[in-house]
Amino acid sequence: MTGKAPPIESLLTVMAALRHKETGCAWDREQDFATIAPYTVEEAYEVAAAATEKNPAQLKDELGDLLFQVVYHARLAEERGWFSFDDVAQAITEKMVSRHPHVFGDAENRTAAAQTAAWEVQKVSERASRAEHGTLSGIATAIPALARAQKLCARAARVGFDWPNPETVLDKLAEETAELRAELLAADPARIQDELGDMFFVLANLARKLGQSAEACLAAANAKFFLRFNAVEAALAADGRTPAESTLAEMDQLWNQVKREGSKK
Repeated sequence: MTGKAPPIESLLTVMAALRHKETGCAWDREQDFATIAPYTVEEAYEVAAAATEKNPAQLKDELGDLLFQVVYHARLAEERGWFSFDDVAQAITEKMVSRHPHVFGDAENRTAAAQTAAWEVQKVSERASRAEHGTLSGIATAIPALARAQKLCARAARVGFDWPNPETVLDKLAEETAELRAELLAADPARIQDELGDMFFVLANLARKLGQSAEACLAAANAKFFLRFNAVEAALAADGRTPAESTLAEMDQLWNQVKREGSKK
């Protein structure tokens, strides 16, 4: 008597069927690591959004989509003889056990801060074992640029390459702002891009010095702009107009009104 296959085994079977050279899906057979990677990143963001919104049904669905991406990459690797899904699961299990000796070993219990420090020490050792040398090695290049900037400056700060306080970072931001103003006169796109990049990098550093996530700060600003502009658009629609049929002064007045009303809540 055979029981029902575990869900993960069923998923692996579905993935293998999709990639079957003769009977699989034509689209799935054409994919490789590079073409699937953008979907993986997109699904990770959708998981983050569902988690932030605390929507259980949506989170379950998005986690499934992300798990499918992991299975997809593992299948592509298995077809090349590199590793299997089981190897991926085994590797992460061993890594987590190794990084938590206070749970799975004899080490003393740690506070969250102590665990964070120990985690970083362990990762340095792991990078060295992979022949990844240098303070900034191992920081993924595919993560969002703002998040990577914060990781880069945080890693550099661990070896003393850091501003002493947030005020000095603000001074640097003012300096970079002045340099951008100067470049606006030259109107050279490459130089403007360079100065804008410097400003973003300094802002990421400022977020770190203030104990904030640069990505989270920008995400909150995006959400605020989205709500306020929608409110402006709704107010115009109630008057029978669209933004294109309004002046900047009118929209700015509505924006300030929405902002004031929002601050009262």
